[in-house]
Amino acid sequence: MASFDELMASPEGRAHVTQAPRGARMHVVVYTDGSSRGNPGPGGYGSVLVYADPQGLRHVRELSGGYRLTTNNRMELMGVIVALEALTRPCTVEVHSDSQYVVNAFNQHWVEGWQRRGWKTASKQPVKNPDLWKRLLAAMDAHDVSWVWVKGHAGHELNERCDELATTAADGSGLHEDTGYVA
Repeated sequence: MASFDELMASPEGRAHVTQAPRGARMHVVVYTDGSSRGNPGPGGYGSVLVYADPQGLRHVRELSGGYRLTTNNRMELMGVIVALEALTRPCTVEVHSDSQYVVNAFNQHWVEGWQRRGWKTASKQPVKNPDLWKRLLAAMDAHDVSWVWVKGHAGHELNERCDELATTAADGSGLHEDTGYVA
């Protein structure tokens, strides 16, 4: 069984995803949050990945980043995307998010409908953020992902930590350009 460090891609780039031996998928719990100051405005995402190794040791990795002009929903998506893209091998992943936008898209099967309709909503309007939804689907492809909604700002330690990471990133310097954001 690989270590958590071997499981995670380096911060410099995404590592190659390799196939795990049958039945050897690691279980990773991911908490994510997104933030935007002004919506649109400066924004950031935060992710906390937690893995307990076979010896019972708990490993935690935090990820965050910020963008000069973006929206809250785009940052909610980025938090999940970055966490999944950081995994270097197929895993069973339990994503916890306070974003009903993200969680319901999968638990209520909205994404399936959007895809069937050519990235249109049930009311025939274009889906917002299709670039990130497609990137998220690609990031999910190697993993078995389940979705759990958690109430935001309700005192859940890791959800609060993600909020702190996201807001700190949004307020930071050296913000990236969100090239997919369309006003």
